[in-house]
Amino acid sequence: MTLAQEIKTPQEKKERVIFPSDDLYSDEAPLETELHLEQIMLFLKCLKWLWQDRNNFYAAANLTIYYSRNKRKDEYFRGPDFFVVLNTERKIRKSWTVWEEEGKYPNFILEILSESTAKNDRGLKKELYQDTFRTPDYFWFDPYTSEFTGFHLVDGKYEPLEANEKEHLWSQQLGLYLGIEGELLRFFTPEGKLVPTPEEKAARLAAKLRELNIDPDTI
Repeated sequence: MTLAQEIKTPQEKKERVIFPSDDLYSDEAPLETELHLEQIMLFLKCLKWLWQDRNNFYAAANLTIYYSRNKRKDEYFRGPDFFVVLNTERKIRKSWTVWEEEGKYPNFILEILSESTAKNDRGLKKELYQDTFRTPDYFWFDPYTSEFTGFHLVDGKYEPLEANEKEHLWSQQLGLYLGIEGELLRFFTPEGKLVPTPEEKAARLAAKLRELNIDPDTI
């Protein structure tokens, strides 16, 4: 979401419908490019596959976070490209409404940079996630230029993360590394192994079965 999309005139605010506090729908604009969509869906797919046996987290892509102290939809809201909340119920939501979620904000946020949003992602959003959301891990990534940066909250301020020998950055909140593989950002285990998509996992299993002279299509 661009900054311009979030700034509303007084007349526009009056015309917006304020939904009941338990029925707030997401209000995010479509993603800017196909590559942006591919990146966040890749993250969502991989994390849900990796944590398929866990029920204590919520991961979402391009979903509005409402955080008004006055419980108003039109007052304070933000739509990160990808975020994860820990120690919460895993279920389908229409949006993330802080006052309906025990005051919880995301533990992890990733923004996908673009020409129209990069300045805001590096500036105003970084300040918001640091000072208001108090989100421990904040990352941004540009799939076209491969710009990749991560921060961890230390004593209330974001400190830049240092890459390891593989140029991967550690997310303390997720317990995973993030690193570029091909053109996109991927998750890696603490041991440095790529976290696969379900499709990649199935392809590896099929290849292994063929090595054993077993046709996977017959199983």
